[in-house]
Amino acid sequence: MGQGLKIHMVEAGSIAAELGVAPGDRVTAINESLVRDLIDYRYLIADEILNIDITKENGEEWVLEVEKDPDENLGLDFGADGFGPVIKCANKCFFCFVDQMPSGMRKTLYVKDDDYRLSFWNGNFITLTNLSKNTLERIARQRLSPLYISVHTTNSALRERMLGNPRAGSIMEQLGFLAEAGIEMHTQVVLCPGLNDGVELEKTARDLASFWPAVRSLAVVPVGLTRFRDNLYPLKVFTPGKARLLVHWVHDRQEKNITCCGHPFIFAADEFYLLAEEPVPAAEKYDGFPQLENGVGLTRLFIDEWASVACGLPNMVEQQQKIVLVTGVLGYKILEPVATRLNEIAGLEVIIKVIENVFFGRLVTATGLVTGSDILAQVSLDNSVDLLVLPTIMLKEDQQAFLDGIILQELAEKLKIAVAAVTGPSQLVDTIVNNPAKAEVFIDWHS
Repeated sequence: MGQGLKIHMVEAGSIAAELGVAPGDRVTAINESLVRDLIDYRYLIADEILNIDITKENGEEWVLEVEKDPDENLGLDFGADGFGPVIKCANKCFFCFVDQMPSGMRKTLYVKDDDYRLSFWNGNFITLTNLSKNTLERIARQRLSPLYISVHTTNSALRERMLGNPRAGSIMEQLGFLAEAGIEMHTQVVLCPGLNDGVELEKTARDLASFWPAVRSLAVVPVGLTRFRDNLYPLKVFTPGKARLLVHWVHDRQEKNITCCGHPFIFAADEFYLLAEEPVPAAEKYDGFPQLENGVGLTRLFIDEWASVACGLPNMVEQQQKIVLVTGVLGYKILEPVATRLNEIAGLEVIIKVIENVFFGRLVTATGLVTGSDILAQVSLDNSVDLLVLPTIMLKEDQQAFLDGIILQELAEKLKIAVAAVTGPSQLVDTIVNNPAKAEVFIDWHS
């Protein structure tokens, strides 16, 4: 692979197009600074006067002189090659979900990334264990903020043990450096009963809050355990009682944090509330929902959106319909009042089908980890059912495939039923009350 960034596409009429830059060429340096990845490129083109080193596809070397506005784009697209090889994880975490995956699944599911660039770009969580001094200085210099950091514990010895990496113990020094550099951070603790909970979690929460406002939030999420844990560290799952204690402790910490710095700072994952059968906090308790992608606050957003949508429901539907809503074990607690209300609409019958996770193991209760094979094995439909509806969180982003590789088209054909994937209450109502085609994805098995 050549040096620099390979150009995938050049926008017509752009600065680059006018200068004769073409797909297949490489940007190797800007103002004598090497271009290693998309972040370097975006950082360096902010200058108004640029000297751009280009290596043409035929090997010719060009130097282009460009004068532009600071926010003006050159018109270059680097496609999927913008970051080059992903920086892999060097840890051997007790709780790594990838290590608990069965064999034979698509290769991308076994990739363990620990790439600070993807943390900045996409919000991926990283551990900082593979960062050199030069890399930390790059983060500070280029203002790669915010970053999303898996801390798990601030106890150096315990972190080294849990992550299986002797470099893991310097987390407080690394966070201090980033905080001093003005980098905003969002952190998480994957909570493992008997390891980093209790007094260890107390210490971690205090230590991380000491970096406020650089460290903006801490999410506490439960460890996920599949049935594929042969020869792995013996971990325990949370019981409803322990989940309830955790939720109450988080609420106490939030009140203390609000008193001292005006911000709750620490948040419990939705899964804890559902497992404990505790009320999900009001929206204002999430202070802007800083960790939605980590499963913190999604349930509250769903509940609030449903409350808004429910006010405008019709009394009846023109065409009688029977709908099956598919969900995971924990998802039933959210959908049950939804189905109850929908069943008050004349002509509409809504049934919830809870799917147990046989594929990963029954300890896995999250709806987003339900697989197509489990739906096929557990759903039996008669001719009276008109539509099967499932949430898009079961599907790989931008694809119509479950984690086990089964696609929606296959599901529809084997069940002989139309299938709709929806993102939330508004789309759910549009789909089953108004028009199935309004779903995020709609599959008619006859097509």
